[in-house]
Amino acid sequence: MISRYFSLDELIASDTAARKHIDNTPTAEQLENLRETAQQADRVREFLGHPMIVTSGFRSLKLNAAIGGAKTSSHMTGYAIDFRCPGFGTPKEVFEALKKSDIEFDQLILEFPDSPGSWVHIGFAPEMRHQKLVYDGQYRIA
Repeated sequence: MISRYFSLDELIASDTAARKHIDNTPTAEQLENLRETAQQADRVREFLGHPMIVTSGFRSLKLNAAIGGAKTSSHMTGYAIDFRCPGFGTPKEVFEALKKSDIEFDQLILEFPDSPGSWVHIGFAPEMRHQKLVYDGQYRIA
């Protein structure tokens, strides 16, 4: 465990990396960032009151390219996770609750809101811009 609720394994796991034999091991600096992210995500978990299912955490440069991730993705520095929290509600309900919470974040993004596979992205990069966005092929302010 690298925080109260999150293990390193769940934050670096990737089916794509396994399938394509991509090394998704973080550097020492990325690992420290990931530890900070996990500790921030603990606050999110406590706020939501239910376990979070991490669908994407850390991504190496090669893995990020393989999945078509943004070239500046905070996943590559260890500062972001994508997740669902079905015990709390839909990704849209999670997003709306976090938007109104006192949880500090750099980015909060509701990804593909009209898809049954929707998820929430939360980033904790040091800038802490508190951006609230929706992504459905293009970004818009939420």
